[in-house]
Amino acid sequence: MKLISWNVNGLRACVQKGFLEYFNRINADIFCIQETKLQKGQIDLELEGYNQYWNYAERKGYSGTAVFSRIKPLNVSYGIDIEEHDKEGRVITLEFEDFYLVTVYTPNSQEKLARLDYRMKWEDDFRGYIKKLDMIKPVVLCGDLNVAHREIDLKNPNSNRKNAGFTDEERNKFTELLNEGFIDTYRYFYPDKEGAYTWWSYRFNARANNAGWRIDYFCVSERFKDRLVSADIHSDVFGSDHCPIELIIE
Repeated sequence: MKLISWNVNGLRACVQKGFLEYFNRINADIFCIQETKLQKGQIDLELEGYNQYWNYAERKGYSGTAVFSRIKPLNVSYGIDIEEHDKEGRVITLEFEDFYLVTVYTPNSQEKLARLDYRMKWEDDFRGYIKKLDMIKPVVLCGDLNVAHREIDLKNPNSNRKNAGFTDEERNKFTELLNEGFIDTYRYFYPDKEGAYTWWSYRFNARANNAGWRIDYFCVSERFKDRLVSADIHSDVFGSDHCPIELIIE
């Protein structure tokens, strides 16, 4: 089974830059997107053979997630059942027979860490939500987690140490998630691979110079690891400031 996750940074713009060509070529069983920046009715995607699930932010042109799945889920839910977190369209959960799929667009801590306190609350509440699911059946979690976990996960760790996405607080929350019994699948296959990034600033020719960050992830429950086949980063795919990531499972 092939799973894809991509922060498209505005789906309508990404469609103008080749989204559908990539979507059709990659032929995923489940395709998750973050940061759709859409309201209901603003786009009509013809994706033959796929069930579409959308979670929109209340604020226009902001956040939002979607999942396109060939496999019809047993159940679909939106958000994490906490009102203060569920206004920005950040989470969709699909329940399948033997696992949950969760796609998430984690809140950014923003410049000068203006939203770091909120981010910490989100992290604890979201981790609690994932743990509850994991008690029932294994979880496949994907999306833009807005954190580079280790120094190897960004080009310039020293100059970014107190910037959003690489604070000790955010990195420690990701460590907590892993300590609860989850695997960062890319590092499972490539523990020491350098220069593997999923996001690049639009400034300073960052992408051309591969001065990036790895902030998009597939994480799975520890007991799911025997089903892992491969993980990949499609850094040659443009259309957003992020690139798609892939996980193949048995």
